[in-house]
Amino acid sequence: MHAINRKSRLIETYSLILIDLLCVALAYATALVLRFKDLKIALSNPLHFMVGFYLMLLCVLYGVMLDWNRGFFRRGYLREAVAIGKYDFVMMIAIVVILYLTKQGGLYSRLTFGFFTIANFVYTYILHSFFKWVMLNYYRKSANADQLMIVTEKECAEDIVKKIKEYRDWNYRISAIAIMDEDMTGEKIDNVPVVCSKEHLFDVSRQMPLDQVFMYLPHARVEEIRECIVDFETMGVVVHYNVEISELNLEGKTAGSFADYSVMTFSLQYLDYRRILIKRLMDIIGGLIGSIVTILLTPFLAFAIKIESKGPVFFSQIRIGKNGRRFKIYKFRSMYSDAEQRKKELAQQNEMGDSLMFKMEHDPRITHVGHFIRKTSLDEFPQFFNVLKGDMSLVGTRPPTEDEFEQYNNYYRRRMSITPGLTGMWQVKGRGVVTDFEDVVKYDLEYIDQWSLMLDVKLMFLTIGVVLFGKGAK
Repeated sequence: MHAINRKSRLIETYSLILIDLLCVALAYATALVLRFKDLKIALSNPLHFMVGFYLMLLCVLYGVMLDWNRGFFRRGYLREAVAIGKYDFVMMIAIVVILYLTKQGGLYSRLTFGFFTIANFVYTYILHSFFKWVMLNYYRKSANADQLMIVTEKECAEDIVKKIKEYRDWNYRISAIAIMDEDMTGEKIDNVPVVCSKEHLFDVSRQMPLDQVFMYLPHARVEEIRECIVDFETMGVVVHYNVEISELNLEGKTAGSFADYSVMTFSLQYLDYRRILIKRLMDIIGGLIGSIVTILLTPFLAFAIKIESKGPVFFSQIRIGKNGRRFKIYKFRSMYSDAEQRKKELAQQNEMGDSLMFKMEHDPRITHVGHFIRKTSLDEFPQFFNVLKGDMSLVGTRPPTEDEFEQYNNYYRRRMSITPGLTGMWQVKGRGVVTDFEDVVKYDLEYIDQWSLMLDVKLMFLTIGVVLFGKGAK
């Protein structure tokens, strides 16, 4: 199964196990209160405590071994109730058998079992329904869901959109359609906009938020299909194609299903989403600590910034995040208020040699306070709020501005196939040294291809050294 599907299965499985454990704990507490009136006194009995432990253990074993929540999002309300009823029944049979084998059945209240069975069914049904509603009606429509483009032909488009929507998967949203055999740009198919035709496919897709592509081109030549797949792979976008094509090189590719279509999935990177979840947890912890430090620093830096120059304390700007998502980045203002307007006047002095990235030593737009907070990287601290929100990560690639991103080709766009970071390979190895954007891309792609949790930890420690010694800061 492809990494994208593993991601959704992993989140789905672990989330539901946690929900089920919560329901078991609440239901057992409810049963004890109804039976004995006082939860503390009831749990002081070792047998009651052990039964609670057995129930939670059975909950985990049932979820992991029988995988009863597979297809959870495609179950209707009645099927959900039946599945929970079976789960509840098996739990009761199992705990009765355990108590019988341990010769403790005669010591335990039957009424508590009855209360628990009813409460567990009710709590599980309510929380399962709520979780399903949140993921299908909120998350799937949010910018955090994987943005999916359908690339197909006119006669197939409506059926494909309908089938994918009916599949009720929560982790992607159909955001765009490309019709390859006719120009239908500006029209809508089942409320999904047609954004381009064949001629403008990559001009448009490079500039839009895009994580996955589903391709179905029954009348296209194999050469055209191969070219499209390679171009999307180069951008760092995952491609699902639902027809077997023997002429394509399928070595290292994965076969599976996507919304009930049989597909070959093409991607240049395969990530272990268990490690991705750990990375996000590290970001939340680091973002929270960094945000607290930022709040403590703000009164002092705000005073210094305001004394020297007029304008806001914080600078904000639209940047490009993972796979083309737009977000607003925050920094302590280190330049005069007219810095963006003066940038064009200084274009000829750009040390990067092109307009894909702007770097300049002795930039006249930087204030005296700005030089200090840049040298010490204090200006970057408000970005911890971006990390906490999920727009950025502690470690990743540099997020470009919109005007820089508009000039990207397919190869450059792949550096945006992961969440951008506060620091990264380029900031550690090439800060103040690299003057060619090709080298920036090389460092970023090296990070993407070699990514691991240990690499993130290593780069964070190296960043501390770079900041302390002011290496490359301008």
